[in-house]
Amino acid sequence: MKNQRILAILLNYRTPEMTLQTAEAALREMEELPGGLLIIDNGSGDGSFDRIRAQAEARGWLGSGRLQLLASPVNGGFGAGMNIGIKAGLPDGSAPDFYYLLNSDAFVQGRTIRSLRDFLLEHPGAGLAGSYVRGMDGEPHRTAFRFPSIAAEFEASVRTGIFTRLLKHWVVAMDMPQNEQQVDWTAGASLMIRREVIEAVGGFDESFFLYFEETDLCRRAARAGWRTHYVPSSEVAHVGSASTGMKTWDRTPRYWFDSRLHYFVKHHGRAYAAAATLARIAGSLIYGLRRLISDKPQADPPHFLRDLILHGLRAAAAPRRKPSLETRPLSPQAKEQK
Repeated sequence: MKNQRILAILLNYRTPEMTLQTAEAALREMEELPGGLLIIDNGSGDGSFDRIRAQAEARGWLGSGRLQLLASPVNGGFGAGMNIGIKAGLPDGSAPDFYYLLNSDAFVQGRTIRSLRDFLLEHPGAGLAGSYVRGMDGEPHRTAFRFPSIAAEFEASVRTGIFTRLLKHWVVAMDMPQNEQQVDWTAGASLMIRREVIEAVGGFDESFFLYFEETDLCRRAARAGWRTHYVPSSEVAHVGSASTGMKTWDRTPRYWFDSRLHYFVKHHGRAYAAAATLARIAGSLIYGLRRLISDKPQADPPHFLRDLILHGLRAAAAPRRKPSLETRPLSPQAKEQK
């Protein structure tokens, strides 16, 4: 069974040098695994693709039969880019047995890909498996999560120990498991997915430009009967936010609010989504009061609460559409570059 093929998909957006480093580590691991690596430039528009292609050719990767390069003319977001790779498949056009999604700033650590594949082979009911992710400084990143909820929105914004203890079963970011564990969802930085899961749920919902797309995918997979697992024996070193700049946001972008709202409306309906926003506002107001009387630091980007309220008001005034659990079709294949 271990001859089942893996398609590793690596999405680049304006990080060509880092993408090449990530690809080099992945190709080294893939030498003993059946399948190949697909690099997609997600509409960078900065010459990234030409630099990646030139370096791939210079390193002999293009003639190896193990690497494909595709260029998307537009940046449709993470899910849309990954859908291009899912639709493209292996170099012969066939579908792999497993899709392995890898961030351009995530570096596999020797047996990362193999460990995820072996876990799924050994656990027939598991459909998705994610890695232990650590920073370049060795500090672990939280990648084992519960699904978002009204209670979780309040806990995330109030940032107060007593509420975290009372709502511990709803806190989205779980305490990092030391052993393999079933989770609601895990990060897409290093994620293995069975082909059958993609066939069942139809790939990523491209309504999510960035953020919540993995959460939505894992939720739809769960509804289709597939489990998601966190597998700490699979490890990646992750820079984090290399393409999005999230760590240095001076304001939360509109697409984050759009994705958050779309997730709640899609899976719970508009009334629940409104209640979740009110819970987040309430928590933020309580934390704001605590900041007035203590030395608590600013926790959200500037203007976050105001932007959240305005976004919620715009959503309430928008024409109502019936929420659907269906995802949009897979993106058309990007142009292959020889």
